[in-house]
Amino acid sequence: MFQSFDTTSSPAFGPARVEGLRSRFDDLGIDGFLVPRADEFQGEYVPASAERLSWLTGFTGSAGVALITRGQAIVFVDGRYTTQVAQQVDAATFTPGDLVGEPPHKWLAAHAPTGFRLGIDPWLHSGAEVARLAAALTAKGGSLVFIDANPVDLLWSDRPAPPMGAVVVQQESHAGKPAAEKIREIAEGVATKGAAGVLISDPSSVAWIFNIRGSDVPHTPHPLARAIITAAGRAELFIEAGKVTGEAQHHLDALCTRFAPAELTTRLATLAEGGAKVLVDADTTSIALSKAIESVGGVVVEAMDPARLPRAVKNAVELRGSADAHVQDGVAMVRFLSWLDGQQPGTVSEISAVKALEACRARVGESLQNPLKDISFDTISGAGEHGAIMHYRVTTETDRMLLPGELFLIDSGAQYVNGTTDITRTVAIGSVPEEQKRFFTLVLKGMIAISVARFPKGTRGCDLDPLARIALWKAGADFAHGTGHGVGSYLSVHEGPQRIARLSTQEFLPGMILSNEPGYYRPGSFGIRIENLVYVTELAMIEGGDLPMMGFETLTWCPLDRRLIVKDLLTAEELAWVDAYHATVFKKLSPLISEPDVQGWLERATQPL
Repeated sequence: MFQSFDTTSSPAFGPARVEGLRSRFDDLGIDGFLVPRADEFQGEYVPASAERLSWLTGFTGSAGVALITRGQAIVFVDGRYTTQVAQQVDAATFTPGDLVGEPPHKWLAAHAPTGFRLGIDPWLHSGAEVARLAAALTAKGGSLVFIDANPVDLLWSDRPAPPMGAVVVQQESHAGKPAAEKIREIAEGVATKGAAGVLISDPSSVAWIFNIRGSDVPHTPHPLARAIITAAGRAELFIEAGKVTGEAQHHLDALCTRFAPAELTTRLATLAEGGAKVLVDADTTSIALSKAIESVGGVVVEAMDPARLPRAVKNAVELRGSADAHVQDGVAMVRFLSWLDGQQPGTVSEISAVKALEACRARVGESLQNPLKDISFDTISGAGEHGAIMHYRVTTETDRMLLPGELFLIDSGAQYVNGTTDITRTVAIGSVPEEQKRFFTLVLKGMIAISVARFPKGTRGCDLDPLARIALWKAGADFAHGTGHGVGSYLSVHEGPQRIARLSTQEFLPGMILSNEPGYYRPGSFGIRIENLVYVTELAMIEGGDLPMMGFETLTWCPLDRRLIVKDLLTAEELAWVDAYHATVFKKLSPLISEPDVQGWLERATQPL
């Protein structure tokens, strides 16, 4: 199994650990300390050695930050985790905070006392975040205090060792572009901006630039590494030597000079000598590295990571690989859903469903000679009320049976060398109430609206997000997460800068892959989410139109549960979309399915409405 079902944290330890942290405040000269979920690489997914937030509070979600003051302890989370955080932290010690509406810098501006001194680990916070915190504290007559030795790490006596995952080469047959060409293009961009070099701090960008992959972080195949690329085209990679052997060593030694991670600040100082300009992405780079540049008189020039947009805009080889990976994943999903439909309600548990799905993915990977490398995130397998916990992670303690008369939500994904997948299906276990069918259909209407959207150049995620919500809004409902996120090419399942969300201002560009996943959640009762991946198409004229338009091409192929669709709530266009989608699902997947029972299930599941 690529997924563990062990309970990895407990609310019971929170009170003592918070008091242990507070006991160091006087020596550190601070009134509060910030503990983010991010690691030294500002990543969403982090190794076990960087799970500081979980260790301190018990909260295991992928986004959050704790603010510990002398009198309060607040865990800020977004809408995906409001139910989860209430279950995972000690309510007498921690207060939930709003990571979107009132994140730490806004909370400090509103509530911090005059002269408040906030301690942070400068390796765990980006320059952009530090600027917001500093501004809020300055307005209060307070200050930001950089702490050299993270006090959480000093308290964490059994902290796991840092990861040492082996690096492998992502062949050009999957990457679609030589690493040397990527380095050259980035160097040209650096020279154009009059800078000496650029610091690449995002491990996914490092992996994309150098055409390598790693295994330092669960389910995200990038190595924890940084790089410098100079205007002259020199590339330096900062990575533990033990991670690079054999083919990867030969590949990288032809592209760059490798250094130990501890040498990064020294190399930055050399690059910045004489007041040279160094490009830094303030959103992804630790403030500690920006300070290292400035400490020798270098000039930090804030600029977007030069690999971020090229990495998001998939080339033809990457798109073809993703399409192939999704067909393979669709076969695995069909085998799983066929198996699930054949089980008696009450005989399958949330964990056994996860295990069955992973086995289906592994089996298909073997038969198609494209092995399952990993899952792309811990599978969300929620029955009944657990489906309402948007990022529910089943454990041996929470596992329960899929009972008759309820909905089952399964959100999962896979990592194949040719693509990353992410799919959610909500299915009926037996006969479910009509109200749940109604909400399923309203969510489906939103998913179809995004699927069929056409839009002009310059359209952003915030422009399309309402399309996924309007049917729910009309029914007096909504969902507290974005409609879609970017997806990498055998990289992170969550990739920016593209999103479909209220606050997303990145314009869509052809080749970007996004998820399309509206939902509805009723705490304590049920949850619904339907998710396909799509990619942005090239501009094209519409017959009789005035402007060329982009649209979305679907990548995910797997039946929707027809038993949950209320046909009377769908328009003629929506009904036609469902029927056309199911016809394509059958056409693409049926030739790859040899078992008569699975083939029969697929044929029934894709019948026209």
